[in-house]
Amino acid sequence: MVNKVVANIGEVVGDIPDGASVMIGGFGQAGTPFNLVQALVKQGARDLVIISNSISQVAPLVENNRVKKLIASFPVWVDRTRPNPLEEEWGAVELEMVPQGTLAERIRAGGAGVAAFYVPTGVGTSMEQGKGKITFDGKECLLELALKADVALVKAYKGDRLGNLIYRMSARNYNPLMAMAGNLTIAEVEEVVDVGQLDPEAIVTPGIFVDRVVKAPKHVEWVYRKN
Repeated sequence: MVNKVVANIGEVVGDIPDGASVMIGGFGQAGTPFNLVQALVKQGARDLVIISNSISQVAPLVENNRVKKLIASFPVWVDRTRPNPLEEEWGAVELEMVPQGTLAERIRAGGAGVAAFYVPTGVGTSMEQGKGKITFDGKECLLELALKADVALVKAYKGDRLGNLIYRMSARNYNPLMAMAGNLTIAEVEEVVDVGQLDPEAIVTPGIFVDRVVKAPKHVEWVYRKN
């Protein structure tokens, strides 16, 4: 029986190289692997391609100049009165904006082995630039490529030693999709249990998709404010 639990959170991200593509789960405070992100900052990898729902989940990486490119739906703070950090606070980061539903489907397709798909979202906007276009039933659709990553960092409520994961309510969000789309998937969990203690009907992410599990405490979202 393979034990996928790693005791040290620094060790669990220790081999992520410079230039890696990294998916980071979560939606706002729900389901974001804050401890893994902080560990990756301390680890020091640079020139990362980050795939996440919003910039708030990866703020420490951007602030510490570790991010080369960000693929996200919300590259601004929820507080719209604040300046865009990518433009005015943290310097130049290449940005690829993706509509939220398209982002989720691109990640799902990557995990499912689907190379690409067509979607009407974005037609007639700047998001159609450089993309193939075809008409289905009289409606124009854009070709969207699947998203995979070298590493997926996800957050779960409980995990067992085989890597089976369950999530708490809305913290489920992007995490199951990203767990399937990462070549190396690392799960931060609040509790590690023995094999057989998770209800099979409650397991969302089977251990076959998870490579490493680390126990970490609940983490309150970081808040950055200019003085």
